[in-house]
Amino acid sequence: MNGGKFAYPVALTIAGSDSSGGAGIQADIKAMSAVGCYAASVITSITVQNTIGVTAVQAVSPDIVAGQIRAVMDDIRPKALKIGMVNDRSTIQAIAATLREYAIEHLIVDPVMVSTSGSRLMQEDALDVFKAELLPLATLLTPNVPEAEILSGIKIRDKDTMDEAARRIMALGCAAVLIKGGHLCGSKIDRLYGSGQYEYGCGDIPTYNTHGTGCTLSSAIASYLALGCTLTEAVASAKEYVTEALKAGADVVIGAGHGPVNHFFAPKSLVKLPLEDGNADRKLE
Repeated sequence: MNGGKFAYPVALTIAGSDSSGGAGIQADIKAMSAVGCYAASVITSITVQNTIGVTAVQAVSPDIVAGQIRAVMDDIRPKALKIGMVNDRSTIQAIAATLREYAIEHLIVDPVMVSTSGSRLMQEDALDVFKAELLPLATLLTPNVPEAEILSGIKIRDKDTMDEAARRIMALGCAAVLIKGGHLCGSKIDRLYGSGQYEYGCGDIPTYNTHGTGCTLSSAIASYLALGCTLTEAVASAKEYVTEALKAGADVVIGAGHGPVNHFFAPKSLVKLPLEDGNADRKLE
């Protein structure tokens, strides 16, 4: 560091770029900034995308992805990381191999497989590598019901099958899993599994503007962890943030499809934290 007395809490997003600005890296940076964190980013892919759908995906070279991670980790040293869209096997392997070089405090993995508009965002042959390489590194995995079904291999119909899916996913090696219940008919409950089980209501908000809600939630969780919250506190605060962002953006029209949430309904200034002595020794030798 440069001898200053304070530092910003840093959160890093590793994800794809959304040209429409509502999801991906753009949503992550907005959410992280809005809750008071300094946002760093690693771009894994570039999408040709708007509120209607995704028409093309161009992966960034795995070497460049790994280089971006090292550039941030060696210098800015984020307290929390979030991984979103990873499109292919080579990129996943490069991310996992690079992250294993560092002592990661908090890693949130959002298994982005299909966009809000229904476009596939992860190649089919990448799933096994995703489960084997990335999930064991995760502090928290944040799948929605369809993603949890893919990862667990079972159909989720109710709380019992959600519980079983969570057990199967955690058996893959992640420390905790938050299954988002918005897709489950008759149950608007998100459940956090790990050391205990916690439930968070996700009440009905009448809006078409849901583009990027999963990206926003996982980024907000990472940000609250960087700010010093426990995992259960971070999830609760992130849930409240997303709920208010949905409400604030419900009456706005952006594009002809699913519009974005209002990330900046009540933005905070960047938080200043006392600089920690010896904070530089995060890389494993």
